Parts: sequence; C-alpha cells; structure tokens
Amino acid sequence: MFTFHTKISAAEAGPIAARLVLPYELREKCRLRATLDNGEDVAVFTTRGTVLRDGDLLTGEDQRVIAVVAAAEPTYKVTCADAHTLLRCAFHLGNRHTQAQVGDGFLRIRADAVLKEMLAGLGAVVVEESAAFEPESGAYGGGHGHHHDNHPLAPIPVRQKIHRPGDSN
Repeated sequence: MFTFHTKISAAEAGPIAARLVLPYELREKCRLRATLDNGEDVAVFTTRGTVLRDGDLLTGEDQRVIAVVAAAEPTYKVTCADAHTLLRCAFHLGNRHTQAQVGDGFLRIRADAVLKEMLAGLGAVVVEESAAFEPESGAYGGGHGHHHDNHPLAPIPVRQKIHRPGDSN
C-alpha cells in the first residue's frame, strides 16, 4: 500500500495520478486508509491537526501526485432575510462549538436536526443539501496554509496498522 504524506503546490506537481474523494470528517484525520478514485488502496499520514482541503495535492516516495477532493455530504445551508439574523445564527452556532462554513450570505453546517430547529427558531431558512463541507479553520487554527517545502507532513511509520472507519479493533 502506497503512503501519501507530503503536501505540494500546483507549481511543484506533475500530472495528477488520481483523486482522493473524502468527506470533511475523514479529511481532518491524521492517519487514514482510503481508496482513490482509480480503486487503489492508499494510506495518508499527516501531522496531528492537519486538515486536508479541497484542491490540496499530496505526494509520497514515488512522486505520484493525488488531488484531494471534498466529497458531497449531508449539510444544511442557512440563509436569513438580513445580515443581523445571519450573524445571530453564526453566534449561536459558535456558542455550541459547531463547525460552520461561512459563505457569501450563507452558513453551511453538517446536518443536525436539533441545530436545524434552533436556527429556524432564530428566523433562518434552513435547507438540506448534499454539498462539499469546508468549515472555517478557527481563529487559532493557522488558516488554510499549504506546506510547500516538500517535507513529510508527519513521520512515516514503517509498520503501522491503518484503520478504516467501521473496522473492529
């Protein structure tokens, strides 16, 4: 199984060999076994706290390049009649430590019936949609920087079992 561990810029990348399509929940994991869109099983090792974003490029020892793609997943798009109401919704989501994507005139959150009811009670229009989820990294998260110096994101263990979600043990 091939291991991808280094983020590179588009300028450093050769041709894209495959795509790694993942929901946000898996893009924020530091150890992951996944399947590329070409059917190949691979491992991804990143430094704890690294979030893979849509469009990131990864490589490993054999210099193949894969593109990270944010998968569509169940979300709610939150819109309001005015900016004040949308700001109140953002405040209440933040007060509950809920990850949120901030867009031009909307918020996007993971589907959650309790939050949907709260937001509707605040005057928001909450629409279920299947969309890529790219939440804010947080004020202390260091933003969405790319690692451009071709160093591994994390030490690469020689033999470490990688678990898929749902694996037992």
